[in-house]
Amino acid sequence: MTQAGRLAGLTAIVTGASQGIAEAIAKSFAREGAAVAIASTNLKQGQRVGGEIEAAGGSALVLRTDVTRADQVAAMVKAVLARWGTVDILVNGVGGFHGMAPITEITEEQWDHVINLNLKSAFLCAQAVAPVMMERKKGRIINIASQSGIGPNPHAPSFLPYGTAKAGLIGFTKHLAKQLGQYGITVNAVSPGTTVTPRVLQVRDEESLKKIAALNPLNRLLQPEDTAEAALFLATAEARSITGINVSVNAGTLIA
Repeated sequence: MTQAGRLAGLTAIVTGASQGIAEAIAKSFAREGAAVAIASTNLKQGQRVGGEIEAAGGSALVLRTDVTRADQVAAMVKAVLARWGTVDILVNGVGGFHGMAPITEITEEQWDHVINLNLKSAFLCAQAVAPVMMERKKGRIINIASQSGIGPNPHAPSFLPYGTAKAGLIGFTKHLAKQLGQYGITVNAVSPGTTVTPRVLQVRDEESLKKIAALNPLNRLLQPEDTAEAALFLATAEARSITGINVSVNAGTLIA
């Protein structure tokens, strides 16, 4: 970790940072000097990530948090303020789904769970940190959306609740950017394509992953670090005039 990095002296909350893309984001932020709060329901995995950050010389705070619950989100922000005094960056990295089903087989409970996990969580977390950022007249909110939120992958099956939630997250990003811009706060989204993460390996088999890689212009699957570096840029001072956009990181699988 570097004390003179691009995020030196800043404090970030990264939700869902116990694995996958959000873990890579937390580590990239810490590498660039940010103090990082890792919010996850998986305390054991969160502690692993926090321990690895601190072993490399960074500063981490691991918080067991269900970000679909307003009371737990409020407690998370309170703990970060008690530790570091402010929140400069919020990354809404929580998300995902498990399994596939056509609309005729999706239950109301499945729909609500996926929408809450991917969209409601971002609203609750942004709402909780907004007063801190508004008072200080600066801040970065970065929402991890998905290629599925732009449109269906032409080469792979999609899951309706997930694509819908991520489309909503991209819209949320744009509207929130307009609302918070007057306070010097930028709000952006990053939409990864199929990325080699533990969750993706649960819902896609090896053959489908090979097909996805073969059909994109770069002929490759994404790694978590690909999206992490895009999120890192949006968190830096160099991105101070970029707001309300969705950055596609998908190796050209979906060009829109």
